[in-house]
Amino acid sequence: MMLAFKLDILLTDKLIYVLLAVIALLVWRILRHEHLRAPWRRVAQSQAGMAAAVILIAFVAVGLLDSVHFRHLLDNGGKGERQYASEVLSLLDVAAAPLRERVEKTYSAPFAAQLYAKETIELPGGRQVRDFPRLKYGGAHLKDPERERGDDIQSRAAGSLSLGFAVWAVLATLCISWLARCWGTTFLQALGQVARGESQVAWRAVLLTSALVILVGSLAAGLCVPYHIFGTDKVGQDVFYHALKSIRTGLVIGTLTTLVMLPFALLLGIVAGYMRGWVDDVIQYVYTTLNSIPGVLLIAAAVLIMQGHIESNPDTFDTVAARSDFRLLFLCLILGVTNWTGLCRLLRGEALKLSEMDYIQAARAFGVSHWRIISRHILPNVFHIVLISVVLDFSGLVLAEAVLSYVGVGVDPTMQSWGNMINSARLEMAREPIVWWQLAAAFAFMFVLVLAANIFADAVRDAFDPRAGRRMSAKVLARLRLGGAHE
Repeated sequence: MMLAFKLDILLTDKLIYVLLAVIALLVWRILRHEHLRAPWRRVAQSQAGMAAAVILIAFVAVGLLDSVHFRHLLDNGGKGERQYASEVLSLLDVAAAPLRERVEKTYSAPFAAQLYAKETIELPGGRQVRDFPRLKYGGAHLKDPERERGDDIQSRAAGSLSLGFAVWAVLATLCISWLARCWGTTFLQALGQVARGESQVAWRAVLLTSALVILVGSLAAGLCVPYHIFGTDKVGQDVFYHALKSIRTGLVIGTLTTLVMLPFALLLGIVAGYMRGWVDDVIQYVYTTLNSIPGVLLIAAAVLIMQGHIESNPDTFDTVAARSDFRLLFLCLILGVTNWTGLCRLLRGEALKLSEMDYIQAARAFGVSHWRIISRHILPNVFHIVLISVVLDFSGLVLAEAVLSYVGVGVDPTMQSWGNMINSARLEMAREPIVWWQLAAAFAFMFVLVLAANIFADAVRDAFDPRAGRRMSAKVLARLRLGGAHE
Protein backbone atom coordinates (compact mmCIF):
# COMPACT_ATOMS: atom_id res chain seq x y z
CA MET A 1 0.00 0.00 0.00
CA MET A 2 1.35 3.41 -0.95
CA LEU A 3 1.67 5.75 2.00
CA ALA A 4 0.43 9.31 1.56
CA PHE A 5 3.43 10.68 3.39
CA LYS A 6 7.16 10.19 3.83
CA LEU A 7 8.96 10.40 7.14
CA ASP A 8 11.54 13.18 7.12
CA ILE A 9 13.75 12.66 10.16
CA LEU A 10 15.84 15.76 10.87
CA LEU A 11 19.24 15.72 12.57
CA THR A 12 17.88 17.04 15.84
CA ASP A 13 15.05 14.48 15.68
CA LYS A 14 17.62 11.68 15.61
CA LEU A 15 19.46 13.11 18.59
CA ILE A 16 16.19 13.49 20.49
CA TYR A 17 15.37 9.81 19.86
CA VAL A 18 18.85 8.82 21.05
CA LEU A 19 18.37 10.95 24.16
CA LEU A 20 15.05 9.22 24.88
CA ALA A 21 16.74 5.83 24.58
CA VAL A 22 19.50 6.91 26.97
CA ILE A 23 16.93 8.19 29.47
CA ALA A 24 15.05 4.88 29.25
CA LEU A 25 18.28 2.97 29.98
CA LEU A 26 19.04 5.24 32.95
CA VAL A 27 15.54 4.73 34.35
CA TRP A 28 15.94 0.98 33.98
CA ARG A 29 19.29 1.09 35.80
CA ILE A 30 17.94 3.34 38.56
CA LEU A 31 15.01 1.00 39.20
CA ARG A 32 17.40 -1.93 39.63
CA HIS A 33 19.61 -0.33 42.30
CA GLU A 34 18.39 0.87 45.68
CA HIS A 35 21.19 3.40 46.19
CA LEU A 36 20.20 5.07 42.91
CA ARG A 37 16.48 5.09 43.77
CA ALA A 38 17.01 6.72 47.18
CA PRO A 39 17.76 10.30 46.00
CA TRP A 40 14.96 10.17 43.45
CA ARG A 41 12.59 9.21 46.25
CA ARG A 42 13.53 12.46 47.95
CA VAL A 43 12.77 14.31 44.73
CA ALA A 44 9.39 12.57 44.60
CA GLN A 45 8.64 13.75 48.15
CA SER A 46 8.99 17.40 47.16
CA GLN A 47 5.61 19.01 46.54
CA ALA A 48 7.12 21.85 44.50
CA GLY A 49 9.45 19.54 42.63
CA MET A 50 6.69 17.17 41.52
CA ALA A 51 4.44 20.06 40.51
CA ALA A 52 7.26 21.46 38.36
CA ALA A 53 7.88 17.98 36.90
CA VAL A 54 4.26 17.76 35.70
CA ILE A 55 4.60 21.11 33.91
CA LEU A 56 7.89 20.04 32.35
CA ILE A 57 6.29 16.79 31.14
CA ALA A 58 3.56 18.82 29.45
CA PHE A 59 6.17 20.92 27.62
CA VAL A 60 8.14 17.80 26.67
CA ALA A 61 4.99 16.16 25.28
CA VAL A 62 4.42 19.14 22.97
CA GLY A 63 8.08 19.09 21.95
CA LEU A 64 7.97 15.37 21.11
CA LEU A 65 4.85 15.86 18.98
CA ASP A 66 6.81 18.50 17.08
CA SER A 67 9.76 16.11 16.60
CA VAL A 68 8.02 13.61 14.29
CA HIS A 69 8.34 15.16 10.83
CA PHE A 70 7.01 14.03 7.47
CA ARG A 71 6.16 15.30 3.99
CA HIS A 72 2.89 14.75 2.14
CA LEU A 73 2.75 12.85 -1.14
CA LEU A 74 1.93 15.08 -4.13
CA ASP A 75 -0.77 14.06 -6.57
CA ASN A 76 0.85 13.64 -9.99
CA GLY A 77 -1.93 11.51 -11.51
CA GLY A 78 0.00 8.27 -11.04
CA LYS A 79 2.58 9.25 -13.65
CA GLY A 80 6.31 9.10 -13.04
CA GLU A 81 8.06 8.86 -9.70
CA ARG A 82 6.39 9.71 -6.46
CA GLN A 83 7.02 13.29 -5.47
CA TYR A 84 6.65 14.76 -2.02
CA ALA A 85 5.87 18.28 -0.89
CA SER A 86 8.76 20.55 0.02
CA GLU A 87 6.97 21.64 3.19
CA VAL A 88 7.96 19.54 6.22
CA LEU A 89 5.19 19.09 8.78
CA SER A 90 5.06 17.49 12.22
CA LEU A 91 2.40 15.79 14.31
CA LEU A 92 1.95 19.06 16.15
CA ASP A 93 1.21 20.78 12.84
CA VAL A 94 -1.47 18.19 12.16
CA ALA A 95 -3.00 18.59 15.61
CA ALA A 96 -2.90 22.38 15.30
CA ALA A 97 -3.95 22.50 11.66
CA PRO A 98 -6.70 25.11 12.29
CA LEU A 99 -4.15 27.44 13.86
CA ARG A 100 -1.65 26.93 11.06
CA GLU A 101 -4.09 27.32 8.19
CA ARG A 102 -6.23 30.24 9.48
CA VAL A 103 -4.11 33.17 8.30
CA GLU A 104 -5.51 36.67 8.53
CA LYS A 105 -4.46 39.74 6.57
CA THR A 106 -2.34 41.37 9.28
CA TYR A 107 -2.38 42.21 12.99
CA SER A 108 -5.36 41.41 15.19
CA ALA A 109 -5.57 41.65 18.97
CA PRO A 110 -6.29 38.65 21.23
CA PHE A 111 -9.93 37.50 20.96
CA ALA A 112 -10.61 40.26 18.43
CA ALA A 113 -13.08 40.02 15.57
CA GLN A 114 -11.63 42.94 13.59
CA LEU A 115 -8.21 43.86 12.30
CA TYR A 116 -6.04 46.05 14.48
CA ALA A 117 -5.74 48.87 11.95
CA LYS A 118 -8.37 50.80 10.03
CA GLU A 119 -8.76 50.31 6.30
CA THR A 120 -10.92 51.74 3.56
CA ILE A 121 -14.03 49.59 3.29
CA GLU A 122 -16.42 49.82 0.36
CA LEU A 123 -20.05 49.49 1.41
CA PRO A 124 -22.71 47.77 -0.78
CA GLY A 125 -23.99 51.13 -2.03
CA GLY A 126 -20.56 52.13 -3.30
CA ARG A 127 -19.79 54.46 -0.38
CA GLN A 128 -16.34 54.13 1.21
CA VAL A 129 -15.60 54.45 4.93
CA ARG A 130 -12.55 54.08 7.18
CA ASP A 131 -13.21 51.34 9.71
CA PHE A 132 -11.81 48.15 11.25
CA PRO A 133 -12.59 45.32 8.80
CA ARG A 134 -13.82 41.95 10.07
CA LEU A 135 -11.37 39.09 10.39
CA LYS A 136 -11.64 36.20 8.00
CA TYR A 137 -11.54 33.55 10.73
CA GLY A 138 -11.38 35.08 14.21
CA GLY A 139 -14.92 35.62 15.48
CA ALA A 140 -16.32 34.99 12.00
CA HIS A 141 -19.26 33.04 13.48
CA LEU A 142 -20.53 36.16 15.26
CA LYS A 143 -23.07 38.41 13.56
CA ASP A 144 -22.57 41.30 15.99
CA PRO A 145 -19.16 40.90 17.68
CA GLU A 146 -19.58 43.90 19.98
CA ARG A 147 -22.68 42.40 21.60
CA GLU A 148 -22.14 38.65 21.22
CA ARG A 149 -18.42 38.18 21.78
CA GLY A 150 -18.38 38.38 25.59
CA ASP A 151 -21.20 35.89 26.09
CA ASP A 152 -19.78 33.57 23.41
CA ILE A 153 -16.36 33.49 25.07
CA GLN A 154 -17.90 32.82 28.48
CA SER A 155 -20.07 29.95 27.23
CA ARG A 156 -17.23 28.34 25.28
CA ALA A 157 -14.85 28.74 28.24
CA ALA A 158 -17.39 27.14 30.61
CA GLY A 159 -17.87 24.19 28.25
CA SER A 160 -14.12 23.73 27.78
CA LEU A 161 -13.44 23.88 31.52
CA SER A 162 -16.24 21.38 32.18
CA LEU A 163 -14.78 18.97 29.63
CA GLY A 164 -11.28 19.44 31.03
CA PHE A 165 -12.49 18.81 34.58
CA ALA A 166 -14.29 15.64 33.47
CA VAL A 167 -11.12 14.35 31.78
CA TRP A 168 -9.05 15.14 34.88
CA ALA A 169 -11.62 13.48 37.17
CA VAL A 170 -11.42 10.26 35.15
CA LEU A 171 -7.61 10.28 35.16
CA ALA A 172 -7.47 11.09 38.88
CA THR A 173 -9.92 8.28 39.65
CA LEU A 174 -7.81 5.80 37.70
CA CYS A 175 -4.64 7.02 39.43
CA ILE A 176 -6.09 6.74 42.95
CA SER A 177 -7.57 3.32 42.15
CA TRP A 178 -4.13 2.16 41.06
CA LEU A 179 -2.57 3.57 44.24
CA ALA A 180 -5.20 1.86 46.38
CA ARG A 181 -4.40 -1.44 44.72
CA CYS A 182 -0.66 -0.94 45.23
CA TRP A 183 -1.10 0.09 48.87
CA GLY A 184 -3.63 -2.63 49.64
CA THR A 185 -6.26 -0.18 50.86
CA THR A 186 -9.69 0.94 49.77
CA PHE A 187 -10.30 3.74 47.31
CA LEU A 188 -11.52 6.15 50.01
CA GLN A 189 -8.53 5.43 52.24
CA ALA A 190 -6.12 6.06 49.35
CA LEU A 191 -8.00 9.24 48.46
CA GLY A 192 -7.69 10.48 52.05
CA GLN A 193 -3.97 9.74 52.19
CA VAL A 194 -3.38 11.54 48.91
CA ALA A 195 -5.46 14.54 50.02
CA ARG A 196 -3.54 14.79 53.31
CA GLY A 197 -0.16 14.28 51.61
CA GLU A 198 0.63 11.15 53.63
CA SER A 199 2.60 9.30 50.96
CA GLN A 200 6.25 9.23 50.03
CA VAL A 201 5.39 10.45 46.53
CA ALA A 202 3.78 13.89 46.40
CA TRP A 203 0.67 12.62 44.61
CA ARG A 204 -1.38 15.55 45.83
CA ALA A 205 0.89 18.01 44.03
CA VAL A 206 0.90 15.80 40.94
CA LEU A 207 -2.89 15.60 40.75
CA LEU A 208 -3.49 19.29 41.49
CA THR A 209 -0.90 20.42 38.94
CA SER A 210 -2.28 17.96 36.41
CA ALA A 211 -5.71 19.50 36.95
CA LEU A 212 -4.30 22.95 36.27
CA VAL A 213 -2.48 21.80 33.13
CA ILE A 214 -5.51 19.94 31.77
CA LEU A 215 -7.89 22.82 32.49
CA VAL A 216 -5.60 25.39 30.86
CA GLY A 217 -5.03 23.11 27.88
CA SER A 218 -8.74 22.41 27.51
CA LEU A 219 -9.55 26.12 27.77
CA ALA A 220 -6.97 27.01 25.12
CA ALA A 221 -8.13 24.20 22.82
CA GLY A 222 -11.73 25.30 23.10
CA LEU A 223 -11.07 28.97 22.37
CA CYS A 224 -8.16 28.88 19.89
CA VAL A 225 -10.30 27.64 16.98
CA PRO A 226 -13.06 30.30 16.92
CA TYR A 227 -10.68 33.05 18.13
CA HIS A 228 -7.02 33.99 17.98
CA ILE A 229 -6.38 33.82 21.74
CA PHE A 230 -2.96 35.48 21.42
CA GLY A 231 -3.80 37.54 18.35
CA THR A 232 -1.99 37.46 15.02
CA ASP A 233 1.35 38.86 13.81
CA LYS A 234 2.22 41.18 10.95
CA VAL A 235 1.48 38.60 8.25
CA GLY A 236 -1.68 37.37 9.97
CA GLN A 237 -0.33 34.11 11.43
CA ASP A 238 -1.64 32.90 14.79
CA VAL A 239 0.73 33.88 17.63
CA PHE A 240 -0.44 31.00 19.84
CA TYR A 241 0.64 28.57 17.12
CA HIS A 242 4.09 30.20 16.97
CA ALA A 243 4.43 29.95 20.76
CA LEU A 244 3.59 26.23 20.68
CA LYS A 245 6.07 25.60 17.84
CA SER A 246 8.77 27.43 19.79
CA ILE A 247 8.61 24.90 22.64
CA ARG A 248 10.62 22.35 20.66
CA THR A 249 13.32 24.89 19.86
CA GLY A 250 13.73 25.81 23.53
CA LEU A 251 13.86 22.16 24.62
CA VAL A 252 16.36 21.23 21.91
CA ILE A 253 18.65 24.11 22.88
CA GLY A 254 18.47 23.14 26.55
CA THR A 255 18.99 19.39 26.16
CA LEU A 256 21.25 18.91 23.13
CA THR A 257 23.62 21.67 24.25
CA THR A 258 23.98 19.82 27.54
CA LEU A 259 24.87 16.61 25.70
CA VAL A 260 27.57 18.48 23.80
CA MET A 261 29.15 20.06 26.88
CA LEU A 262 29.08 16.96 29.12
CA PRO A 263 31.91 15.00 27.40
CA PHE A 264 34.24 18.02 27.53
CA ALA A 265 33.45 18.81 31.15
CA LEU A 266 33.50 15.23 32.42
CA LEU A 267 36.65 14.07 30.67
CA LEU A 268 38.77 17.18 31.07
CA GLY A 269 37.56 18.10 34.56
CA ILE A 270 38.09 14.67 36.13
CA VAL A 271 41.37 14.03 34.32
CA ALA A 272 42.74 17.42 35.38
CA GLY A 273 41.89 16.85 39.04
CA TYR A 274 43.06 13.24 39.12
CA MET A 275 46.25 13.37 37.02
CA ARG A 276 47.45 16.82 38.18
CA GLY A 277 50.89 17.97 37.04
CA TRP A 278 51.34 19.12 33.46
CA VAL A 279 48.00 17.57 32.42
CA ASP A 280 46.19 19.81 34.89
CA ASP A 281 48.18 22.84 33.70
CA VAL A 282 47.30 22.23 30.05
CA ILE A 283 43.60 21.75 30.73
CA GLN A 284 43.48 24.84 32.94
CA TYR A 285 45.19 26.83 30.21
CA VAL A 286 42.61 25.63 27.64
CA TYR A 287 39.50 26.60 29.60
CA THR A 288 41.04 29.80 30.95
CA THR A 289 41.86 30.88 27.39
CA LEU A 290 38.38 29.95 26.23
CA ASN A 291 36.82 31.94 29.07
CA SER A 292 38.84 35.01 28.10
CA ILE A 293 37.06 35.17 24.71
CA PRO A 294 33.67 36.95 24.86
CA GLY A 295 31.10 34.20 24.40
CA VAL A 296 28.69 36.25 22.31
CA LEU A 297 31.44 37.24 19.86
CA LEU A 298 32.63 33.66 19.51
CA ILE A 299 29.09 32.39 18.92
CA ALA A 300 28.37 35.21 16.46
CA ALA A 301 31.55 34.50 14.48
CA ALA A 302 30.85 30.76 14.29
CA VAL A 303 27.20 31.24 13.29
CA LEU A 304 28.06 33.80 10.60
CA ILE A 305 30.73 31.50 9.14
CA MET A 306 28.27 28.62 9.07
CA GLN A 307 25.58 30.82 7.53
CA GLY A 308 27.97 31.93 4.79
CA HIS A 309 28.80 28.30 4.03
CA ILE A 310 25.09 27.41 3.75
CA GLU A 311 24.37 30.34 1.44
CA SER A 312 27.29 29.45 -0.82
CA ASN A 313 26.12 25.82 -1.02
CA PRO A 314 22.32 26.05 -1.41
CA ASP A 315 22.00 22.50 -2.81
CA THR A 316 23.22 20.90 0.42
CA PHE A 317 19.70 20.81 1.93
CA ASP A 318 16.60 19.76 0.04
CA THR A 319 14.13 21.59 2.32
CA VAL A 320 14.04 24.82 4.30
CA ALA A 321 13.32 22.80 7.45
CA ALA A 322 16.53 20.78 7.01
CA ARG A 323 18.56 23.96 6.62
CA SER A 324 17.00 25.55 9.69
CA ASP A 325 17.49 22.35 11.67
CA PHE A 326 21.17 22.22 10.73
CA ARG A 327 21.65 25.77 11.96
CA LEU A 328 19.87 24.86 15.20
CA LEU A 329 22.15 21.87 15.69
CA PHE A 330 25.22 23.99 14.96
CA LEU A 331 24.05 26.54 17.52
CA CYS A 332 23.76 23.73 20.09
CA LEU A 333 27.31 22.64 19.26
CA ILE A 334 28.82 26.09 19.61
CA LEU A 335 26.88 26.77 22.83
CA GLY A 336 28.13 23.46 24.23
CA VAL A 337 31.73 24.23 23.30
CA THR A 338 31.57 27.64 25.00
CA ASN A 339 29.68 26.58 28.16
CA TRP A 340 31.53 23.49 29.43
CA THR A 341 34.19 25.39 31.37
CA GLY A 342 32.08 26.09 34.48
CA LEU A 343 31.21 22.43 35.08
CA CYS A 344 34.80 21.46 34.24
CA ARG A 345 36.10 23.64 37.07
CA LEU A 346 33.64 22.13 39.54
CA LEU A 347 34.59 18.58 38.56
CA ARG A 348 38.30 19.39 38.72
CA GLY A 349 37.97 20.65 42.28
CA GLU A 350 35.94 17.61 43.34
CA ALA A 351 38.39 15.23 41.64
CA LEU A 352 41.29 16.91 43.46
CA LYS A 353 39.57 16.19 46.77
CA LEU A 354 38.56 12.62 45.91
CA SER A 355 42.00 11.67 44.64
CA GLU A 356 43.35 12.09 48.20
CA MET A 357 40.77 9.76 49.73
CA ASP A 358 42.04 6.54 51.32
CA TYR A 359 40.20 4.19 48.96
CA ILE A 360 41.67 5.98 45.92
CA GLN A 361 45.18 5.75 47.39
CA ALA A 362 44.61 2.07 48.18
CA ALA A 363 43.49 1.39 44.60
CA ARG A 364 46.64 3.05 43.29
CA ALA A 365 48.80 1.00 45.67
CA PHE A 366 47.22 -2.23 44.40
CA GLY A 367 48.03 -1.25 40.82
CA VAL A 368 44.51 -0.52 39.62
CA SER A 369 44.57 1.29 36.26
CA HIS A 370 43.85 5.01 36.12
CA TRP A 371 40.87 4.50 33.83
CA ARG A 372 39.29 1.99 36.22
CA ILE A 373 39.80 4.32 39.20
CA ILE A 374 38.20 7.19 37.29
CA SER A 375 35.26 5.16 36.01
CA ARG A 376 34.53 3.11 39.15
CA HIS A 377 35.47 5.42 42.02
CA ILE A 378 35.61 9.07 40.95
CA LEU A 379 32.85 9.35 38.34
CA PRO A 380 30.05 7.87 40.54
CA ASN A 381 31.01 10.26 43.36
CA VAL A 382 30.78 13.37 41.19
CA PHE A 383 27.56 12.34 39.42
CA HIS A 384 25.46 14.47 41.77
CA ILE A 385 27.41 17.57 40.70
CA VAL A 386 26.87 16.70 37.03
CA LEU A 387 23.15 16.17 37.49
CA ILE A 388 22.64 19.35 39.49
CA SER A 389 24.63 21.44 37.00
CA VAL A 390 22.79 19.98 34.02
CA VAL A 391 19.37 20.76 35.46
CA LEU A 392 20.42 24.25 36.54
CA ASP A 393 22.00 25.06 33.17
CA PHE A 394 18.88 24.06 31.22
CA SER A 395 16.96 27.23 32.04
CA GLY A 396 20.01 29.38 31.31
CA LEU A 397 20.38 27.85 27.86
CA VAL A 398 16.70 28.46 27.06
CA LEU A 399 17.18 32.12 27.93
CA ALA A 400 20.45 32.22 25.96
CA GLU A 401 18.62 31.21 22.77
CA ALA A 402 16.18 34.08 23.24
CA VAL A 403 19.03 36.58 23.68
CA LEU A 404 21.05 35.27 20.71
CA SER A 405 18.02 35.22 18.41
CA TYR A 406 17.20 38.74 19.53
CA VAL A 407 20.63 40.00 18.41
CA GLY A 408 20.40 38.03 15.14
CA VAL A 409 22.91 35.20 15.74
CA GLY A 410 20.53 32.57 17.08
CA VAL A 411 18.34 30.11 15.22
CA ASP A 412 17.32 30.55 11.60
CA PRO A 413 14.79 33.37 11.07
CA THR A 414 12.42 30.88 9.41
CA MET A 415 12.32 28.69 12.54
CA GLN A 416 9.79 29.42 15.26
CA SER A 417 11.44 30.31 18.55
CA TRP A 418 10.73 32.60 21.45
CA GLY A 419 13.83 34.59 20.58
CA ASN A 420 12.58 35.22 17.05
CA MET A 421 9.18 36.18 18.43
CA ILE A 422 10.80 38.72 20.76
CA ASN A 423 12.97 40.00 17.93
CA SER A 424 9.89 40.47 15.74
CA ALA A 425 8.08 42.26 18.55
CA ARG A 426 10.91 44.78 18.91
CA LEU A 427 9.62 46.99 16.09
CA GLU A 428 5.99 46.32 16.94
CA MET A 429 6.43 47.90 20.36
CA ALA A 430 7.44 51.17 18.68
CA ARG A 431 4.32 51.52 16.54
CA GLU A 432 1.12 53.27 17.52
CA PRO A 433 -1.01 51.60 18.73
CA ILE A 434 1.39 49.13 20.37
CA VAL A 435 1.29 45.49 19.29
CA TRP A 436 2.10 43.86 22.62
CA TRP A 437 0.67 40.34 22.40
CA GLN A 438 3.52 38.64 20.53
CA LEU A 439 6.01 39.72 23.18
CA ALA A 440 3.57 38.74 25.94
CA ALA A 441 3.02 35.26 24.47
CA ALA A 442 6.75 34.54 24.15
CA PHE A 443 7.38 35.87 27.65
CA ALA A 444 4.56 33.81 29.19
CA PHE A 445 5.63 30.49 27.66
CA MET A 446 9.32 31.06 28.35
CA PHE A 447 8.61 32.20 31.91
CA VAL A 448 6.57 29.09 32.75
CA LEU A 449 9.18 26.71 31.28
CA VAL A 450 12.15 28.39 32.96
CA LEU A 451 10.34 28.71 36.30
CA ALA A 452 9.35 25.03 36.27
CA ALA A 453 12.91 24.03 35.35
CA ASN A 454 14.37 26.12 38.19
CA ILE A 455 11.95 24.73 40.78
CA PHE A 456 12.66 21.17 39.67
CA ALA A 457 16.39 21.94 39.74
CA ASP A 458 16.09 23.06 43.37
CA ALA A 459 14.38 19.78 44.28
CA VAL A 460 17.09 17.77 42.51
CA ARG A 461 19.84 19.78 44.18
CA ASP A 462 18.38 19.23 47.65
CA ALA A 463 18.05 15.50 47.00
CA PHE A 464 21.45 14.82 45.41
CA ASP A 465 23.75 17.30 47.15
CA PRO A 466 25.41 15.42 50.04
CA ARG A 467 26.02 18.70 51.88
CA ALA A 468 22.28 19.29 52.01
CA GLY A 469 21.99 16.24 54.27
CA ARG A 470 20.14 13.01 53.80
CA ARG A 471 17.58 13.50 56.51
CA MET A 472 13.88 14.07 55.86
CA SER A 473 12.13 17.02 57.41
CA ALA A 474 10.11 16.63 60.58
CA LYS A 475 6.96 17.43 58.64
CA VAL A 476 7.51 14.58 56.21
CA LEU A 477 8.38 12.19 59.04
CA ALA A 478 5.18 13.08 60.84
CA ARG A 479 3.16 12.47 57.69
CA LEU A 480 4.81 9.10 57.19
CA ARG A 481 4.03 8.08 60.76
CA LEU A 482 0.39 9.09 60.32
CA GLY A 483 -0.05 7.64 56.87
CA GLY A 484 1.80 4.34 57.23
CA ALA A 485 4.60 5.24 54.83
CA HIS A 486 2.99 3.97 51.65
CA GLU A 487 4.73 4.43 48.32
